[in-house]
Amino acid sequence: MAWVLKMDEVIESGLVHDFDASLSGIGQELGAGAYSMSDVLALPIFKQEDSSLPQENETKHPPFQYVMCAATSPAVKLYDETLTYLNQGQSYEIRMLDNRKAGDIPEINGKLVKSIIRVVFHDRRLQYTEHQQLEGWKWNRPGDRLLDLDIPMSVGVIDIKTNPSQLNAVEFLWDPTKCTSAFIQVHCISTEFTPRKHGGEKGVPFRIQVDTFKQTENGEYTDHLHSASCQIKVFKPKGADRKQKTDREKMEKRTAHEKEKYQPSYDTTVLTECSPWPDTPTTFVNNSPTPAPTFTSAQHNTYSVPDSNSSSPNHQGDGTSQGSGDQLHPSATIQETQQWLLKNRFSTYTRLFSNFSGADLLKLTREDLVQICGPADGIRLYNALKSRSVRPRLTIYVCQEPLRSIELERQDAGSSDSSNGAIYVYHAIYLEEMAASEVTRKLALAFNIPLHQINQVYRQGPTGIHILVSDQMVQNFQDESCFLFTTIKAENGEGFHIILK
Repeated sequence: MAWVLKMDEVIESGLVHDFDASLSGIGQELGAGAYSMSDVLALPIFKQEDSSLPQENETKHPPFQYVMCAATSPAVKLYDETLTYLNQGQSYEIRMLDNRKAGDIPEINGKLVKSIIRVVFHDRRLQYTEHQQLEGWKWNRPGDRLLDLDIPMSVGVIDIKTNPSQLNAVEFLWDPTKCTSAFIQVHCISTEFTPRKHGGEKGVPFRIQVDTFKQTENGEYTDHLHSASCQIKVFKPKGADRKQKTDREKMEKRTAHEKEKYQPSYDTTVLTECSPWPDTPTTFVNNSPTPAPTFTSAQHNTYSVPDSNSSSPNHQGDGTSQGSGDQLHPSATIQETQQWLLKNRFSTYTRLFSNFSGADLLKLTREDLVQICGPADGIRLYNALKSRSVRPRLTIYVCQEPLRSIELERQDAGSSDSSNGAIYVYHAIYLEEMAASEVTRKLALAFNIPLHQINQVYRQGPTGIHILVSDQMVQNFQDESCFLFTTIKAENGEGFHIILK
């Protein structure tokens, strides 16, 4: 119940006398003797209207203030939120200021605090579909981030980290008692999230939000201290300068009366207090500008470089161990995982996965890798982690004929009796180059024959003739053909020939 009356109306209507009588009646009923005007007005029934208003001594004093060094737009009405235009990829300074009064939050004195800077959507509609919007952006811009920290320009920031699954956020530690400036770069532009129909669409606004946390007893920075944000729009390089100039020229053409309805343009943008971002602080991947790790030659055979003479870089059926060189094991350390990435042509992502062990990397799903690395490299990395092989162009099976079997064959020529007990074990040879030199090289590797001792490779033809194996002959081999081979000494006594049967 609200009691609001104009004093002039009260006097003119003669209600003062009636009101005094009412007060006297209230005093007698409550048995409190004489009640004054102030006593009655102090009753809760008369203070309902004012109870929701903050008292002066209850005004909250923010512990921090964040100021972005970018001018606000002059084309914003008086009671609207400020709007700041930024250029895509340009570094903008955010000054991290300690705004505490003496005695405020003494537990952070001499300690570091953590701040997370995010670029998020301003429109509520886009906030509800943020995941889908960012997924589409990552698909079109594989390997890029929405927000980066310009580390060389920044001052006073410590332990800078990013999360591969949160391309729109960076975090760092800083000392409130020291001069701190974080230089940010926004890589997404406002029109990238506008349905393109006829061109010239109005870009969507974003928000730059800073959330600051103090350290808890268990050492984690999860105790929220302060949050603030501001509204921005991001343009292609130099676009923000042109837009600011256009707004300024429009305002100059307005009358003095119209200009009174608009805010002046300020040289800097002060972030205003807001609610903390709903995401709780997570453990980020270290992305500080430390020198790339130096790797010594790996002693574990899992990470050795595959031999170019191997039967196939993708198959293990030839009896050699080269297949294990392409496989990442869950027991791999962080350093071994980094080396595996380098040797499998993923050097671009060594910094991104700088804290990942073999088990960490193998836990990522195909969708995770596509989100992190983009569709092309994400699928390639997934196939490499799962050891998915590329089907060879041609597969042949080869067995070295034992000497004893040859002698028995000569004795029992034409006989189908297999009682001699000879066991033929074949090796799979996978061919990708479809060349005679590849056959020679992989035969030598599979059967531990010195390559330099093989002079020629022949195929036994009709009536026992020897046909030189050429590239054209290899290209006409039937897939999964089976061959027995024997070796004979060369005519000059140096090396030997291989005869395929």
